[in-house]
Amino acid sequence: MTTLLNWLDTLPWGILIIGSLTLGLAPFFPEPHLVEKLRMLVNGELKASIDWFDLAMHGAFPFLLIVKLLATGFRQVA
Repeated sequence: MTTLLNWLDTLPWGILIIGSLTLGLAPFFPEPHLVEKLRMLVNGELKASIDWFDLAMHGAFPFLLIVKLLATGFRQVA
């Protein structure tokens, strides 16, 4: 667990934020893929392999950003 937190510490905030805003929200119109794939997941429609791959690709930066935010917040509280 410590090595994971050390690895998260090495990731720059700027890259995670820019990656979340660009790849996480691409394509911007008509609807971001991440929003579409999350809706498909909630509705039980996420079945094709390409859809799972899209979810992983578009969700990687936002996921890492959220984990880093939580880890930083918990570290400051403790």
